Amino acid sequence: MTSYRITKFQGSPLTNSPSAVLWDLDGTLIDTAPIHWQAWKEILVHENYALSREVFASCFGMRNDTIIPMWLGPQVSAADITRIADAKETRFRELLEVLPLQLMPGVLDWLARLHQQGWRQAIATMAPRPNLDQMVRQAGIAKYLDAFATAEDVARGKPEPDIFLTAAARLGVPPSRCIVVEDAPAGVEAARRAGMRSISVGPAVPPGSADLAISSLDRLPEDAFHRLLDSHP
Repeated sequence: MTSYRITKFQGSPLTNSPSAVLWDLDGTLIDTAPIHWQAWKEILVHENYALSREVFASCFGMRNDTIIPMWLGPQVSAADITRIADAKETRFRELLEVLPLQLMPGVLDWLARLHQQGWRQAIATMAPRPNLDQMVRQAGIAKYLDAFATAEDVARGKPEPDIFLTAAARLGVPPSRCIVVEDAPAGVEAARRAGMRSISVGPAVPPGSADLAISSLDRLPEDAFHRLLDSHP
């Protein structure tokens, strides 16, 4: 398993106070929804459950131990939840090896720009650590990132704030100096509960939920992160 260490931050040229961007992974940095959809469909066939795209989309980004009982019913045992989740994530990583892995539009430019400007950057995701390691390796983006927080690091998933607070602590940045980039309503709500500003990307987040909404990162104004951080009370 590939693992990435937290790099020592050398300071920001823009401010005496450290600032950070906390990135969601699936659907925000990398377009993994089609791969997750395929993996879930294949695994749930064996559980006699037909997953619809609408149900899948409504739960995207949530923890497996939350969504499996939602889909299969509260009677599903803890052992079965673990078995199904492990099978799905194993299949997901197998599919990653054979299907194209695409960064979302604008992601690489923003990762490089923020890194050059001195922002600390972390991925905060409810994905398992092996998934993150494989995606970061295949996408070639490790050099831009200073820390990671994954499902194994917290007891509660989004919309609870734990994953973002953990990532901020690992970066050594207070929540008030963090901006979260998310594509899911639960992630935007988690950012709000963490006391952080948020940028929503894509159509899934209801209007007015995030501090700034954008259809795609390649349409984000160049000063968006600075202006958003400066607007924090």
